[in-house]
Amino acid sequence: MDQAGTLRTISNQKKGDEGPKKQVKVIAVTSGKGGVGKTNVVANLAYTLSVLNRKKVMILDADLGLGNLDILLGLAPEYNLSDVLEGRKNIREIVLEGPGGIKILPAGSGIQAITELGRADKANLLTQIDELEEEIDFLFIDTAAGISSNVMFFNVAAQEILVVASPEPTSITDAYALMKVLSQEYAENHFKLLVNSVKNEAEAKAVYKKLCTVADRFLNISIDYFGFVVSDPVVTRAVLQQKAVTESFPGSPASLCFRRMACRLSDSSEPVTAGGNVQFFWKRIFQMV
Repeated sequence: MDQAGTLRTISNQKKGDEGPKKQVKVIAVTSGKGGVGKTNVVANLAYTLSVLNRKKVMILDADLGLGNLDILLGLAPEYNLSDVLEGRKNIREIVLEGPGGIKILPAGSGIQAITELGRADKANLLTQIDELEEEIDFLFIDTAAGISSNVMFFNVAAQEILVVASPEPTSITDAYALMKVLSQEYAENHFKLLVNSVKNEAEAKAVYKKLCTVADRFLNISIDYFGFVVSDPVVTRAVLQQKAVTESFPGSPASLCFRRMACRLSDSSEPVTAGGNVQFFWKRIFQMV
């Protein structure tokens, strides 16, 4: 905790010394339970921000070793992060061009070695990712589900933590568990909640109320209601087509939900903190061993 505070201070001092620098909003999209549509949320928010809101968006597939964002979007990466870590390629050479102009850093699948990054690996990624900072407005981090050390890494490093949950009791319980660990072990006290696969907004707000009630009682955290995505049969059709639903069915109820949330992100007047700087993001990961 003290280390993170020190890093924030150092980062702010460096920014003051170097003058104005482009600020990138770094958002970790995470979940306590798998199967709640987290990666689908990332893909559709990124696509909508890029196409409708004219933002430059990059996605880091941080489900290291089990990445599937490229599969969801019908892409076939020739190289991935393991090639960067092993020195075969640099970071620019593995960037994928996705639908709507979004950029993707693929994690690869079935590569066990990449799941345990050492200090040298993090330093290597740090120096290379800095080159991309001026080219993007938003960096989405699609974390793995659960409370593993890698999940904690990427959540703590981000500027904002967007927790995705569904109305299922197990999803609500696991979302609470995730926030509890981040709060008690890593001093994170602010979260945003997106409720996926609901009948309507009333059901989404009921999930939000349940989480807030328990959190208010047992944790010292705040949870902001970010939005919801309705259960929509065309989402499954889009997945089978390996496309974002916002691309295949832009007028569908689910797509309209993503559009509202993307506009909220695009129009946000919240100041970008030190954690939102891409360079600082990687420095935090490098330091948090």
